[in-house]
Amino acid sequence: MRILVSTLAFFGVTYAAIGPVADLHIVNRNIAPDGFNRSAVLAGGTHPGPLITGFKGDRFLLNVIDELTDTSMLRSTSIHWHGFFQHGSSWADGPAFVTQCPIAPSHSFQYDFSAADQAGTFWYHSHLSTQYCDGLTGAFVVYDPDDPHKSRYDIDDESTVITLSDWYHLPAKSAGLVPTPASTLINGKGRYAGGPAIPLTVISVNPGSRYRFRLVSLSCNPNFVFSIDGHTMTVIEADGVSTEPLVVDSIQIFAGQRYSFVLTADRPVGNYWVRAKPNRPNFGEDSFNGGINSAILRYAGAAEADPTTTQGTSTAPLVEANLHPLSNPGAPGDPGPDGADVGLNLAMAFDATKLMFTINGASFIPPTAPVLLQILSGTKAAQDLLPEGNVYTLPPNQVIELSIPGGAPGSPHPFHLHGHVFDVVRSAGSSVYNYVNPVRRDVVSTGLAGDNVTIRFTTDNPGPWILHCHIDWHLEIGLAVVLAEAPNETIRAPDNPPPAWDQLCPIYDALPPDEL
Repeated sequence: MRILVSTLAFFGVTYAAIGPVADLHIVNRNIAPDGFNRSAVLAGGTHPGPLITGFKGDRFLLNVIDELTDTSMLRSTSIHWHGFFQHGSSWADGPAFVTQCPIAPSHSFQYDFSAADQAGTFWYHSHLSTQYCDGLTGAFVVYDPDDPHKSRYDIDDESTVITLSDWYHLPAKSAGLVPTPASTLINGKGRYAGGPAIPLTVISVNPGSRYRFRLVSLSCNPNFVFSIDGHTMTVIEADGVSTEPLVVDSIQIFAGQRYSFVLTADRPVGNYWVRAKPNRPNFGEDSFNGGINSAILRYAGAAEADPTTTQGTSTAPLVEANLHPLSNPGAPGDPGPDGADVGLNLAMAFDATKLMFTINGASFIPPTAPVLLQILSGTKAAQDLLPEGNVYTLPPNQVIELSIPGGAPGSPHPFHLHGHVFDVVRSAGSSVYNYVNPVRRDVVSTGLAGDNVTIRFTTDNPGPWILHCHIDWHLEIGLAVVLAEAPNETIRAPDNPPPAWDQLCPIYDALPPDEL
């Protein structure tokens, strides 16, 4: 099995993967990933940003250096390391005004956290307003030398990471409330309707080899149905959790989700279309005409030409309820409707007058003082924590059950909980409650009208953890709550948070408007 080769190719240029100790420069640069040139907010000057890698048990020291200058977009920043529990390091989680103030331009901040018991496919992105829609995203892989699935594949390296992005031609600040993407990018390349036929991403395989592909949705809005003509995929991981193998021929992947699948290159040598169809049309176009929403799987020895393959009807689509954890299956608590210690129903709605989403009647509006700072300063009760009506305190070492009815405008809404994975005891599209071996993950689609997605987790990780829609435009207009877990156990320790964390707010609060 080949792991961790040294380079990753985007746009025909070779970049080194970084980590577990690295500087991450956040810069403005003009790029044209779909042939349309625009200024963007980028990690390391590319979209996606550099792949960050490490091994299970590693300590990550990631120094984020803000070099942003373009005032058409946000100049401050804050980075979330999506999927990492941050046990004992909630200050390093990254969501602006929940666990930290943003990093000001011309300043830096070092995130310090460990992947003690985590391995799998993760990602990183700005968690300040809608900044990641301007390009600040990247994949993050933690390898496990004792991966229980390692006998199933031969190759797992930078070349087997596949990222899916929606791309916009206007800066996020001026794009509108919920703008329409111009294009779909696969590993940072794509085409838009009416645009130039720029070269597409080519994913290269050798006949007979078995590949662990790591599929990462960097999406700001759409979910994608991903498939590769003529090939099946064996799913072995969802959101950093190994699953029992499940053979599928298409994968619907929502914003923020990740899947690993094994593909065996056992088809005739040739070129095959890789497809990522968004659930909402880009620029009014949701086909694959002219290579939009597409990339190319190319076998060694095949001609350098566009595929001529056709998409068959999907007969084995991924059904979330069919995914089961490989180890330690079973939701916490007693198996049954009253088996949790604390139950919360989170009812979404949209206020058409205010143009804001609400959960249980309240819209999330970021407070001026981060929730973590409020807690560390002695504020512990939900009714005293800001933003008012958006913070729920949870007792330690209890089983929590959240039910989230679907069907609000803009559905399906993919919800992400920071600080945890959770067991999805009822999935979208299903009325069955599975307490025995439900899928375990950190982003779940809440489905459509009639759905009542239900998740469980245990409060074993003190800190304020945001639960939010991962359609970034929806988060911006209020679709989030903060779960303040065990606030009485969220206390300062030496260098935890570090002194630099305490300086973030005074520096940020003193900024002129054009540097926010």
